[in-house]
Amino acid sequence: MHSTLPIRPARALLIAAGALALGGCTVGPNFVKPKPKMPAHWSATAMRDGSAGASRLTTSGPLTVAWWSSFHDRMLTSLVQRAAAQNLSVREAALRVREAEAQTAELTGYLWPDLSASASWARQRASTNTPTGVLFALPAGTIPGIPPGILTNPYNLSQFGLGASWTLDLFGTTRRAIKAANATTAAAVYDGRDVLLTMVSDVAKTYIALRGAQLRKAILVRTLATQRGLLQLTRARYAAGLTSDLDVQNSAAELNTTRAQLPLVNDQITVDINQLSELLALPPEALRAELVRARPVPPVPPVVPIGLPSQLLRRRPDILAAQAELHAATEQIGVAISAFFPSITLTAQGGYQSTGLGDLLAAASHTAMFGPQINLPIFEGGRIRATVRLRRLQARQAAVVYARTVLLALDQVENAMAAYGADQQERVALEAAVKSSRNALVLARQRYVSGISNFIDVLEAERAEEQSELSLASATTTVSLDLVGLYQALGGGWQSPGLAVAARHRPRIARGA
Repeated sequence: MHSTLPIRPARALLIAAGALALGGCTVGPNFVKPKPKMPAHWSATAMRDGSAGASRLTTSGPLTVAWWSSFHDRMLTSLVQRAAAQNLSVREAALRVREAEAQTAELTGYLWPDLSASASWARQRASTNTPTGVLFALPAGTIPGIPPGILTNPYNLSQFGLGASWTLDLFGTTRRAIKAANATTAAAVYDGRDVLLTMVSDVAKTYIALRGAQLRKAILVRTLATQRGLLQLTRARYAAGLTSDLDVQNSAAELNTTRAQLPLVNDQITVDINQLSELLALPPEALRAELVRARPVPPVPPVVPIGLPSQLLRRRPDILAAQAELHAATEQIGVAISAFFPSITLTAQGGYQSTGLGDLLAAASHTAMFGPQINLPIFEGGRIRATVRLRRLQARQAAVVYARTVLLALDQVENAMAAYGADQQERVALEAAVKSSRNALVLARQRYVSGISNFIDVLEAERAEEQSELSLASATTTVSLDLVGLYQALGGGWQSPGLAVAARHRPRIARGA
């Protein structure tokens, strides 16, 4: 339905419609932030200290944000900071955030009128075999009131004008969609922070594994030096007739067995260096010059603040992302429900139209049109009801995903704490075992040289000492890896101001969140 209202009443009607649109209601449920039941404390089993002198977990004290700095390893800190700026997965996640922001901005534009301008010129010929075109075939002056020369065929048509169209958001369709898009953007931000946290943890784990492999290599090299000395001893005793060739062959076999382990350790070192290069978006071997020199496995701090279970709701990016997804799903219910209600679109056009350019701006060439258009669904085969039901089911599914994510976070932290304590107990026991095996090797060699015991005792003591050393190196590495896993389970790290990529985006939470 259209009408040619005067310009001033049309403008007044547009203003009134705008006020109605901005003050319109929204249909559908409002999002309510979930409040899951969280335990007041961590379990006593997980909090139990491993052994005397072990790293202790505490729920008091400020939480470590840049947790990698607690290892006091400058190279590790440098790798983490460089990876945060260069890692391709982190950069991809940042682009997904910008994509979501662009989609939100696109939706926001629907709240405002569309304004357009147009201008055209055309040379046209009307068919004289149509009711309208037959007028052009009439002799000049046939129709009273139409001056001669007006009804020419073909003719020129010049026109330009302005147009406006505005779909009023009376029932919150667009506003609900914008809130859903804002929530989706927030989810993308938190997903990006989860990617960042995973990447930082991977850098720390790979770096610690590299130092662990270098430690095992150093043990093997030291063991080889000991075994070479033992081989020389057996050869000297064999030359003096104090032992048999069997001892020489056993000693040589033990030496070669240890030597065979070196290529495997060297391969692991290469794999770790290349993995770190990939995390920093560098080609293979790019970091070898920096990392090939062996350094100690980063030690764990004496005290590790872990906070309370309830703090996971604000620290874990995956929990925050699941909450944002639930928010978006809730807003989509309102978008679906609004389809039951009528939509009103206001249109207005004005300009000039003439067959000649000379009188295009004359008052007689002026055209104007204004009118509302109302659409109301009457029958759509149950499509709208099905869509509403689908959106409600998707929101319920998002709620289940959120609850599962919270439980999974609690489970991961508890398991990480238990592993951290158990592996520290193992390390303490292995430290005692290494001391005993070293003493046993010294005694076995002395007894062998003195002729009190045979060479088999020396070989067994040597194997036990080597295995104890390697097991202790693995346990030391595992304890540091456990702490990285615990920090990752707690969800910390992305808040660090040192990681500029993480702080670059802050999610916009729509009003009512």
